[in-house]
Amino acid sequence: MERMESAARADHPAGGPDRDATRLYARLLAEPGRPAADLGLGWDEPRLAAATAELRALGLLQPTAAAGADGTGAAGHAAVSVDTAVRQLLLDADTQVTALVEALGRARDSVDRLHTGYLPVQHRRPGGAALELVRGADRIAALLEDAARGARTRALSLRPGQDLSGPALAGKLARERLALDRGAALRSVYPAAVLRRPAVLAHVRELTGAGARIRVAHSLPLRLIVVDARLAILPAPGDLSDEVSEDGPDAAAPRVRGRAETAVVVREPALVALVAELFEYFWSAASTPPELHPGAAGRTDRHDVVLRLLAAGLTDAAIARKLEVSERTVRRLVAELTADLGAESRFQAGVHAARLGRI
Repeated sequence: MERMESAARADHPAGGPDRDATRLYARLLAEPGRPAADLGLGWDEPRLAAATAELRALGLLQPTAAAGADGTGAAGHAAVSVDTAVRQLLLDADTQVTALVEALGRARDSVDRLHTGYLPVQHRRPGGAALELVRGADRIAALLEDAARGARTRALSLRPGQDLSGPALAGKLARERLALDRGAALRSVYPAAVLRRPAVLAHVRELTGAGARIRVAHSLPLRLIVVDARLAILPAPGDLSDEVSEDGPDAAAPRVRGRAETAVVVREPALVALVAELFEYFWSAASTPPELHPGAAGRTDRHDVVLRLLAAGLTDAAIARKLEVSERTVRRLVAELTADLGAESRFQAGVHAARLGRI
């Protein structure tokens, strides 16, 4: 055991989190089944929790059936081999890549169907058909307001190249509140760069507080809006170059160029469904912006305590005893934390929290 710790000290500088995690891993391998609190490391709870979170993020700890009696440190976990952790990480990555390739294939199929099956219809459509062109900013704004007032179940949008001025953001907020007030589920994807503008970040936070779900992507190919299953709005051919560019390395004030002045309104249900599939592809590849995590409304000190105890490996029952609350309350707090961190599991929530510096 001393030789293992000497190797760890040689590989990592003193005081670093990697060195702590390596030391903890070495002791757990040398004394399997022994709670971390009994290993004689002499660490305080935050230091032990940080090392435990690092090992969990790397897949080097496997939960056991029960936590230790004292409910601290890495109790409730057993160290696994590096080979096992590597195999699991590669398996997870392979699953994610397979899902992404399948989603990309579906998106390409949808684009092919749009181009081969529907684009010719647009060019030869008779009057009164299910596709129409709307020209001019005022007419487009009126169209968007009518769509928001008519939303019943959902409003989906990709938002590159939008007008980021104060009046435009205020008008957009008013329209989207109309949809939210009617009970429609509102989801939008923004370019990540625009959230560096304080006005846009405040706007997005207000939307989130009103019940909207917001994600960001590094790039978006076009603007689109889908309302219920009855209406989609796309840029007209020639207006597909909407994009956000960055002024210098800090990109404090992204510029919008190529703003569309002509929109294609789609009312054919089958084509609206295809546009919605295109949105879902970009939604699945986008992520919740970190700017919305630390300041999420409703987060309390108790949430942070639960997060630290989860990172330390405690079960819901052990956390409930420590906080003197019911297990049902603990499960609710864990669910709120998972949603706050944009995670899909408790383990993923711990990884996100470590990256954000919350544990």
